[in-house]
Amino acid sequence: MHQLIFVNLPVADVSASRKFFTDAGYSFNDQFCDDQGSCMVLGNSHYAMLLNREYFGVFTDKPVSDARATTEVLVCLSAGTRAEVDTLVDRAIAAGGTECRSEDQGFMYGRSYADLDGHIWEILWMDQSAVPEDATVS
Repeated sequence: MHQLIFVNLPVADVSASRKFFTDAGYSFNDQFCDDQGSCMVLGNSHYAMLLNREYFGVFTDKPVSDARATTEVLVCLSAGTRAEVDTLVDRAIAAGGTECRSEDQGFMYGRSYADLDGHIWEILWMDQSAVPEDATVS
């Protein structure tokens, strides 16, 4: 299947977004960063391109929405442990993010936050060996 993923998100201020995510513990691939966008590293082959709104608009004929007013996507990222979920989300909140919601189903634990532009990031841990056969994820 797919070898890489690049999630492209419009942001109001590329440098403010980069500082927020740096403070939240993420790094950036400077080879793909400039004043129009920053390439945030989410994993070995997972990236988020934080693009200024005007530049983001070049890739679509549709209006670029404000994620603080509408929601089109929720980005869900895995964590290795429940404690890692808390660490990542707590760091994002300390950097200026807003906590959105949390969920604890025993075998699955997650918390989410909104970044400076209102994009929602969910950090999730799941023990796949403990998922009940009749489990529903909501």
